Amino acid sequence: MERYGEHHFPGRLFVVEGVDGSGKTTQIALLRQWLVSEGYPVFFSEWNSSPLVQRTTKQGKKKQLLTPTTFSLLHATDFADRTEQEIIPPLKAGAIVLADRYIYTAFARDVARGVHPQWVRQLYQFAVKPTAAFYFRVPLDESLKRILGSRSELKYYEAGMDLNLSTDPSRSFKMFQKRIVTEYEKMVDEFGLTVIDAMQTITEQQMLLREIVRPFLRGLHRDRQTHAGRWLVTSIANGNEKTGRKRKAENAQ
Repeated sequence: MERYGEHHFPGRLFVVEGVDGSGKTTQIALLRQWLVSEGYPVFFSEWNSSPLVQRTTKQGKKKQLLTPTTFSLLHATDFADRTEQEIIPPLKAGAIVLADRYIYTAFARDVARGVHPQWVRQLYQFAVKPTAAFYFRVPLDESLKRILGSRSELKYYEAGMDLNLSTDPSRSFKMFQKRIVTEYEKMVDEFGLTVIDAMQTITEQQMLLREIVRPFLRGLHRDRQTHAGRWLVTSIANGNEKTGRKRKAENAQ
């Protein structure tokens, strides 16, 4: 059965995926800055950010009441609302939409929690296929180090503590995230995800992203002509990558 079909809107949809601490949020933020500086109209959509379910999800997490199926349905509701409000309209208008996490996050996390793969895929069958989807591949030890470098502790659901894998958050995190990585790796071929080595420097990853994205920009309207977007993220190129990695905590779980 054909799912997640090619959309016929004039805009472009680029998404980033990866485990927590993979650096994808940093990369999509830099990509956004570059596209805007090049004159393209850009819209951004972030996982689990719809006001429709945000309060319910927050309360459920705080009280640790969310089951795997409940989690899945809440995120599907969030995604459906954002698709209607934040993704489809800009695509129809010929703009670029950048998404920090897309349907592949659900396919990885929900299945890692024991939800049936086909059930989850069926749940998101209304989603449109991205122009390009990037999967940032990173060793789990490195992702854990990056997360704890920006905050003091792991979040309950982020570490998979609800699955009773281990009483130690760090060990539980690695066990849970390993399951997620397994699902992502399966999806590389299934959905044609473009793999980015997240162990490269921030600058190297960004330049590769731009190189891949650039051909898809042909034919899109630009508000202004500028060469400003050709800059090389000066602070990073000067060796300030540590600062670049101190970004806001990703919307993990």
